[in-house]
This record gives sequence, C-alpha cells and structure tokens, in this order.
Amino acid sequence: MLARPASIDFEALFGASPNPYVLLAPDLTIATMNEAYLATTMRERDDLIGRSIFEAFPSDPDSDSHQLLQNSFERVVRTGERDEIALIRYDIEQPSGGFEERYWSATHTPLLDVGKVAYILQHTVDVTELHRLRTFAAEAGHHAREESGVFQRANAVQEANQSLAEETQRLRAMFEQAPGFVAVLAGPDQRFQLANAAYRRLVGGRDVIGKAISEALPEVVEQGFADLLDQVRTSREAYIGRGVSVMLEAESGGPLEERFLDFIYQPIGTENEEASGVFVQGHDVTEQRRAEDHQRLLINELNHRVKNTLSIVQALAMQSFNDRVEPAAARETFDARLNALSAAHNLLTMENWESAGLLETIETSVAATAGANAARVSICGPDILLAPQTAVSLAMAIHELCTNAIKYGALSNESGTVDVRCAASSAVDNLLDVAIEWTEEGGPAVSTPSRRGFGTRLIERGLSAELRSQVTLDFRETGLKCTILAKLPTVSE
Repeated sequence: MLARPASIDFEALFGASPNPYVLLAPDLTIATMNEAYLATTMRERDDLIGRSIFEAFPSDPDSDSHQLLQNSFERVVRTGERDEIALIRYDIEQPSGGFEERYWSATHTPLLDVGKVAYILQHTVDVTELHRLRTFAAEAGHHAREESGVFQRANAVQEANQSLAEETQRLRAMFEQAPGFVAVLAGPDQRFQLANAAYRRLVGGRDVIGKAISEALPEVVEQGFADLLDQVRTSREAYIGRGVSVMLEAESGGPLEERFLDFIYQPIGTENEEASGVFVQGHDVTEQRRAEDHQRLLINELNHRVKNTLSIVQALAMQSFNDRVEPAAARETFDARLNALSAAHNLLTMENWESAGLLETIETSVAATAGANAARVSICGPDILLAPQTAVSLAMAIHELCTNAIKYGALSNESGTVDVRCAASSAVDNLLDVAIEWTEEGGPAVSTPSRRGFGTRLIERGLSAELRSQVTLDFRETGLKCTILAKLPTVSE
C-alpha cells in the first residue's frame, strides 16, 4: 500500500497536466494557464495574462458562440455552481494570420472564497477532429455510430442544459421581482444564500449574500430573530408572524427605524432530519399598520369631539330655553348660537381639525352673527394658530359679544363700531401670552347689568376655563370693553 505524500505541489501539478486549463477572474481577466492550454490555443503566456478572455480570443459579440460562452461564465459567477458546454464552435486566430475553425467542449468550475466566486477554472477539450470525423462520415454516407452517438448525447445534454438555464433565469427573475420580500438562509450560522430586491430594500440596500445573519443584520440578532430562526431550523416547525415590530437600519450605518412585518419562517430539508436552512417570505405592512393606527386615532378623536359638541349643544339648549324667556325668542337665540357653533366647526373642518387661525376664527364668528353689520367690526393682530377646542370656545365667546352688541351695544344703531385688537408675546414653555380687546364705540350709553345672563357667564367663565385666561368686562358709558388675557399652547403649522 502506497503512503500518501507529505505534500503536493499543486502549482506543478497544474502546469504538468496534459489537459488544457485557464484560470479567470470573475470579470473574465486571464490570471494564469498551463502549458497544455498554450499549446492548444497557439499562444504565448505573456500575450494572455491580464487580458480579458474575449480580448485575447475575439469573436463577434452577436454570434451564437460568443453568447453561449458569455452566458456560461455569467451563470457561474451568479450561482457559484459549475457550468458545462458540451459543444461550441469557437474559431482561433492563427499566429500566421486568419482564423481556424475549431470546436470545443468546456467545463467552467467556480473557486469560492467566503461564499463568493474568486476565480473560474476553465477546462477546455478540443473536439475539432471528432466533429470533422462525424461530418465526414455523414457526408460519405457511412455510419460512424460511436462518434455519432457521442455527439448526439452531447447535443442532447447541451439542449437540456440550455433549457434548464432558461428556466432557471425565468425563476430567478420571478424571485427577484416578487412584490414580497424573500430570502434563503442556510446552516447553523444562518448564512444568506439568496435575497430578492424587496428584501434588500427592507434592510437598506445592504449586501447580505454570503454573510451570516450576525454580520449582515446585527440589529435583528439583538431582537431575538436569530434565536427564532434557530428554533425553526432545529424543530422543523414553521413560524408565522403578524404585524411584528422590527427595528431595522433604513440605510447602512443609519439610525434604527421601526417596521411592521407579516412573515413566515419555513424550514428547508428532507423529512426526519434537521432542516438545512430557513426560507423567509413576507410583506412590509408598516404603511398599513400606520393607516390602521391613524384610523383608530381618528375614530377616538371623532368620539371625543362629538361628545364635546353634544355637551356644548346641551348647555346652549339648557340656557336658551328657560322659564324667563319667551319660546320664540329662546328658539331664535338657540338657532343663532347653533349657527355660530356650526361656523366654527366648518372653519376647523377646512383645516382638518388640526388648527385654526385666531383672526380667521374671530372673522368667521362675527360674519355668522352680525351678517351685513360685520363690515362695522374691524379686526387686526397676528394670526396665530389655535388648537381646535380653543377655537370653538373663542368663536362662541365672540358670538355672544357680537349678539350683545347687536341687541344693546354699538351694532344696535346705524353708526356704532367695534374694534377688535389682538396681540401676542413670545412663547415661554410652549405657551403664548395673547391679549384680545373688544372695544365698542358710537352706540347707545350702556350700564352694568343687574344680573349675569348665560352669554355673559359663557364669556367670563367658559372662555376663561378653556383658555386659562383672565376676562374683564368693563361696561363703560361709551361702550363695552372686553379684555381677554390668555395663555395659549403653541400650535405647529
């Protein structure tokens, strides 16, 4: 029994092999070759090293032979798997000039480094004479059965390989273009073998192929997903997640962002054995989840606003209809207050109930109450933004002030006027100091009323509570002056 040699000089073995070999980089640059390859191709080593295979051995890029050879190289680089060409015509330029018709059989073997193709080893066999013998036999009418059988089998293998390659390309295109994210992880270290475009977008375009999950996506390991993948692989039981929160880097090295995913981890492997890997498939449902959350928020907000509005209407009804007021007058007062409330709601609706301008709120309430007399009310000041409920309260207060002016004050005759001035200071602790002055002039002389009606109480109490403000009503002989000093929370545009 022969002893195994202590060491083997593979470089010498490569050089001494009678079979032609050439070593190519993934970009098809020639790295080295053995003597048999140089003899077969009639070239010198210095003429080939560092040149592209198609530069060293030119051919028409549109020819079938060029396309067949290029496609084979591309399959090896893309899949990391060996590829074979049973028969290809590829003419070789002779040293003396011109091209010689040659036929070849080729095997392209990938040499991998950390899961990626580092080199391609091409083993070529010159089958020109065998091809010519078959052609000669066919033309002469003889039956070169052995040679013919070889070529028939070669052609059949090549046709099968071509069909498989086309089918693989179609499946790969479908995988890449799938709307949901898809990935395949293999081995105990959960190393990525495949990941489609949707998956790459999900992880911020990071290069994950050939990397273990701990290297490619360290943030998901910290969140327990690597343990979950291990559990699926060892137990061979699929895991289904619905609306699962995952923190991912939107771009490599960027901050973590929350995404919500529907997904399945499906074990890969034969029965009764530990799964060799895990198939990952799912959909990013973040926008759907946010839309559902927003819808719930809107429904809750709507319920809140409806309750507030009903409370306001109930208070208006209780104060408008009482034993001291004639039914017709009470009905008229109640309708006017509802119209003012409706105008405030319309204004907020146009702004999606997010905010309303101070001046616009006052102008809308005055217009809804005073009608043609609104032209006799001047309004000026900064148009700061009000929160929705604050705008409703202010609109109702302005309605009451305007109603009193029409009944008893400056708008009860033909010459009186109302001046509304607003001012605001800089925000402190997100609160604005706002002053609103309502000053009537030119109307009949007024005096302090003997009792407070609902409208006066609404101004003094309701508005004050809502706006955390101080309200002063000065019934001067020349006309009413109402001063509101309020602290309002700032509202972003």
